[in-house]
Amino acid sequence: MTITRTKSRTIKAEGVASSVSPRGRYADLDEDKLRGGYYTSSKVAEWLCHWAIQSADDALLEPSCGDGAFLEAAARRLRALGAAPAKIARLLTGVEIIPAETSSATERLRPMLGKLAEKIVQNSDFFAWWQEADQPAFDAIIGNPPFIRYQSFPEPHRTIAMSIMGEQGLTPNRLTNIWVPFVVAATASLKPGGRLALVLPAEILQVTYAAQLRSYLTDHFTRIDVIACNELFFENAEQEVVLLLADGALASASEGNDCRVALTAADTVADITGSKPALLLKRAEVKTIRHDSEKWLKYFLDNRQITFMRALKEAAITAPMSTHASINVGVVTGKNEFFVLSADQVAALGLEGFTTPLVSRSAHLKGSQIGKADWRSLAAAGDRVHLLNIGPRQADKLTAKLRRYIEEGERKEFHTGYKCSIREPWYLVPSVWVPDGFAFRQIYDFPRMVLNTSGATSTDTIHRMRSKGAKPERVIANTYTWLTASSAEIEGRSYGGGVLELEPTEAERLMMPAKLNGAMPLTEVDQLVRAGRLDSVLEENARIVLRDHMGLSAADCTLLKSVWTKMRDRRNSRRRGARKAAQGDAV
Repeated sequence: MTITRTKSRTIKAEGVASSVSPRGRYADLDEDKLRGGYYTSSKVAEWLCHWAIQSADDALLEPSCGDGAFLEAAARRLRALGAAPAKIARLLTGVEIIPAETSSATERLRPMLGKLAEKIVQNSDFFAWWQEADQPAFDAIIGNPPFIRYQSFPEPHRTIAMSIMGEQGLTPNRLTNIWVPFVVAATASLKPGGRLALVLPAEILQVTYAAQLRSYLTDHFTRIDVIACNELFFENAEQEVVLLLADGALASASEGNDCRVALTAADTVADITGSKPALLLKRAEVKTIRHDSEKWLKYFLDNRQITFMRALKEAAITAPMSTHASINVGVVTGKNEFFVLSADQVAALGLEGFTTPLVSRSAHLKGSQIGKADWRSLAAAGDRVHLLNIGPRQADKLTAKLRRYIEEGERKEFHTGYKCSIREPWYLVPSVWVPDGFAFRQIYDFPRMVLNTSGATSTDTIHRMRSKGAKPERVIANTYTWLTASSAEIEGRSYGGGVLELEPTEAERLMMPAKLNGAMPLTEVDQLVRAGRLDSVLEENARIVLRDHMGLSAADCTLLKSVWTKMRDRRNSRRRGARKAAQGDAV
C-alpha cells in the first residue's frame, strides 16, 4: 500500500498505478483506484508558515498548493507581520496542476485578499512552470508535495522533473518518487538565506533513493531540522511523514559546508503545534552527520549512542552479515493464489510430485529453527506450505490433471500478470532453492533468523540465507544479540504502522561478530524464543558473545541495548497509535 499526498490532503491508494494525488492528480492517472482522503491539519500549516515566514517582505512559493490550505496560512502569517493585502498578493505564488483545485485555492484566499487573489495561483505543472520561471526568486517555500511513484508519474511531467534533477547534479532512477524532484526544484528556487518548510514522507530519512537528496540538502543549507512524531500527522493514514525545516540556503552548493542536522521527536502533533518553532528547535540536539554513508534514521539516537555505533562498525571485532552469509529474496511466484497450495489442494488437484515444501508466512516460523516435523505440522494443519514447482525436465511430462489446472489459471488470466508474463512457459517458477536459513523481511520486535532443516524454501515475504562457510546454526546463533538488533533498526526502514523492513542488501549490512567464537546453543535459543523469552536469550548472549568473545564491557552492552530499545520502542509507539486509531474508527 502506498500513501500519496496532494496539497492539503493525503490519499490512500492501493497498487502502484493508484499512487496518485487527487488534488494535484495528473489527468491520465486512474482515479477509480483512489481510496479516501486525509487532510493536513491547518495547525501544522500555520506552524510551518510561522517558522518559514520571518518578515513582512518574504516572498513565498507553494509548489503544489491544492485547495490553498498552505497559502491561506501564509497569507495570515504575512498579515500578522504587518503586510497589507496588496503586498501579500505580490509576495505569494502558488502552482497547481488541476484547474478545479486552482479555483478552490483562489476562492480560499478571496475573503482575505478580494480580487487580488486571482493572480496568485498558477494553473500549471510545477516542473514546466519551474523551467520557465526565473530562479532563484523566493525567501521561503512551503507545502506538502505529492507522493507518486516513478512508474505512476506520467509523461511528459516525469521527464521534465528528472531533467531538473540532472541539471542540479543528481541522478534519479526508477525508484525515485515525485516528492524528490519537488524538493530539489524548490531548493533551487530559493534566494541565499532562504528556507524550506515541507511535509515529506519519512522515507527521506532512510531509503536509498533519497540518499543523494540528503547529500544535496546538506550541501545547500546551513541547518536542517527534521521533526518526527510518534502520532501520525495524517489521521488514519499509514504513511509516516516528517516536517523538514531547511534554513540558510547557500548561493551555490558547497560539499564542505558544515551543515547542522538535528532531529526532534514528539509524542503528539499537539506537542509540535502547541510549541513555538524556535523553542521546539532549541531543544534539538545537533548531530555530526555522515550523509555520504549513513541514513538519517540513526539521528534519532543521541550523540553518545551515534558515536558508539560508528566506532563499533569500524572496529575489527565486528563484520557485516555479508562476511558470513548471503541474503536473498524468497521465491517470486507472480501469483501466490495459483502457486502456493495446501496439502488438501495438492491432493484434490492431483499435483503430487510437482510441489516443493514451502514456508509462505513469517507466522510459520515460531522459533529459531524449523525442521521437517515442524513443516509436517503446518501441512497437517491445512496451511498453504506447498509450492507448485514444475521442473524444466517435467515441463514436457505434465499430467492431465496438471494441464487442466494450468488451463484454469489461464482462464483466470494469471499468466498475464507481469512476473508470469515474462516467463516461458509462465508456470515455471524460477530460483527455487532450499536455503540454510530464513531471515524475516518484516520485523515487529527483533530481526529473527531461523535455521532451516525442513527442506523448505520460502516465498518473497521471507528472505533466504546461505552460509559462506561456517555452520549455518553458528551464523544464526550469533545474530541473537543486541549488536545485530540495534544494527537492524539503523539499516532498515520503518513505516507508519511501526513495522521495520529489511531488504536483502540491508540485511547483509547487519553487524555481527567478526569471528563466530560461540553463542548460546541454537536448540536452547529455539526453546526460549518459542516460550516468549527472547530477552533471556539476548541477556545470555550479551555475556557469551558480546563480553566474553568480543570484549565489550558491561557499560558497552547496556549502551548497545539502549540503542536497540530506543529505536524499537519509537517504531512500536507508532504501531500502537495506528492500532488505537483503527479501533477508534471501528467504534
